[in-house]
Parts: sequence; structure tokens; C-alpha cells
Amino acid sequence: MPHDHHHHHHALTEDGGDRNLWLATGVNLALTLAQIVAGVVSGSLALIADAIHNLSDAISLVLALAARRIARRPADAMMTFGYGRIEVVAALVNYTTLIMVSIWLAAEGVMRLLDPQPVEGWIVVIVAGFALVIDAVTALLTFRMAMDSMNVRAAFLHNLADALGSVAVIVAGTLILLYDWRLIDPIVTLGIAAYILWHAGREVTPAIRILMMGSPGEPAAEEVLQAMRRIEGVRDVHHLHLWRMQEHETALEAHVVRGTGHGDAVRIALKEMLAQRFHIHHSVIEIEPEEAACQGVPAIGH
Repeated sequence: MPHDHHHHHHALTEDGGDRNLWLATGVNLALTLAQIVAGVVSGSLALIADAIHNLSDAISLVLALAARRIARRPADAMMTFGYGRIEVVAALVNYTTLIMVSIWLAAEGVMRLLDPQPVEGWIVVIVAGFALVIDAVTALLTFRMAMDSMNVRAAFLHNLADALGSVAVIVAGTLILLYDWRLIDPIVTLGIAAYILWHAGREVTPAIRILMMGSPGEPAAEEVLQAMRRIEGVRDVHHLHLWRMQEHETALEAHVVRGTGHGDAVRIALKEMLAQRFHIHHSVIEIEPEEAACQGVPAIGH
């Protein structure tokens, strides 16, 4: 049976994006070092927690940069679909790491709740204020790229989370200065850990879905199936597979039973409908005549 392909590539625009990612990485690494030193000197676990989150952001930015470069490679005999999915892999690594970090921070926060330690409030407030500025700068550097990339979007959202964490740390340092309330430090640490865990847990699902070749939430496989069956000359559709080759490119494969007297016009009509209505530009459609159609097979899946 013939297989037909129409492949549409989404361009990866640079727009100085790599330069912005390098700059954002540099300032985050510098901030991480400063926060760790200040956290050790001041005895603030919340400050060290924020530093570790900043380090994870810097690592995620490096992964995003490397993934962007690899994703630009053209398809070859080894990777016939191209290298675009590397950004999804990088996002999965990033979110998995964040989940592990948040669990560690939560454990450390609980230990500090049981045994509060002295904290130097002024150092905490000053360094956290500096961190808030850096987080805002990093978010601005990655904002445009975050609109089109799951991987860069993860780094961008994490920097926003860092900014909120810095605000919380400033509040904690201020309360320590005013009231010597040492318990606020582990409480803030637990809050940061909970936010990271919630955010990473929510965002990791789409990355796993793409890597597992799950159908995209939009369009739904059932909706595509019904639309294909309504095309003139189509008697049935089965063995439908719908997946994302990468974050922005949906692909389809299906067996189509055509009615007698309908030639290749069925395939052309199907491809036009898929492209225009669902923005599916990569489709493999196997045409079956009614007398040779597959029997007893599922409409979706294999």
C-alpha cells in the first residue's frame, strides 16, 4: 500500500536567543555562589535553599542552550524525524531534578523546625534582595523564547518562582531582625520546596506525554477520527495514531477505507482537511479498497 508524506518544519529562530541564555546562565551561577557563601555565613537554610534552586535554574538554562543547538540539526539516517525532541528530553531532566531537590529541601526544613538555628537577618535580607533583581533580569532575558519552547519556558517559570522565593526570604529575614523568630526560616524553606514540587510535578506531565508518543490534548484523537470519516469517499478509518514528533509538530498515521470509484482524491482531501483544520502537516495515510480492508481492528491504536 502506498505511504504518502507531507512534512512541514517549524523554524527555530535565534533572535539572539543563545546569547541571552548564556548571559542568564552567567548571572545565575554568580548569584548561586554568592547565596551559598552568604547562607553559610549567616546560617540561613532558606538562603541556601534559594541558592540551590538558582543553581538548578542555571543548569536548566545550560540544558536549554545545548538542546536548542542540537535541535537545529537536520534529519539524518540516525534520526529520521530530526533532533527536535531533545528539548523535551532536557525539560524532563530539568523537572525530575527539581522534584528531587524539593524533596531534599522539605526534609531539611523539617529538621530545622525540630532544631531551630540562629540566623543573621541582615545578610539574608541583603542577598535575597540582590537575588530578586537577578531573577527579574533572567526572566526578562528568557521571556520571548519561553513562548515557543517547553524547555526555555521551564527556566523562565522557575525564575519567576525564584523571585517569589526571594520575596519570601526577605520577609523571613525581616521577621528575624524584628522579632528573632527563628522558626520562620524553615517555614519559608518548606514553602519554597512545596512550590517547586507543585510546579515541577504539573509541568513534567506534558514532557512525558510527548516522549511516550501520547496523543496531544488538542486536537483530540476522537475528534480527528470523526472529521476524517466525514470526508466524501471515506468508508472507514482505523489504526489511527496521533502523536507529537516534537513540541510543536503533530503527526498522524491511519488506514483509510475508500469507497468504490474514489481514487487518490480521497487522500488529497484528507491531507488538506488535516492541515487546514488541525494543523497536522505530517500525515501517513494508507488507502485500502473496500474489498481488501482490514477486519476486526481498532479505530484508534493497533
